[in-house]
Amino acid sequence: MKIIGYLAVAGLMLAAQSGWTAEGKTVFNQGCAGCHKTMAPKLGDKKDWDQVSKKGTDALVASVMKGKGSMPPKGGVSSASQADIKAAVEYMASQAK
Repeated sequence: MKIIGYLAVAGLMLAAQSGWTAEGKTVFNQGCAGCHKTMAPKLGDKKDWDQVSKKGTDALVASVMKGKGSMPPKGGVSSASQADIKAAVEYMASQAK
């Protein structure tokens, strides 16, 4: 039983050190979806995402972190980390068809 306890603690420590983040889809659903289901760049819209993706992931993440136009900082998910925002951006880009 002690070994299981040690393994559990070790696992939690590794997760904390690795910067455990919410899944991109979860972050998207918490904030981004409110606009990006109907507004550009729309989730799943290849034409929109082909244009946006040219900027690169780092530039997109920086833009979301600061907010742009009517989009609030962090897409309205104030508790999101930069890694969470990156996961959301990558999720959205991966859905372009």
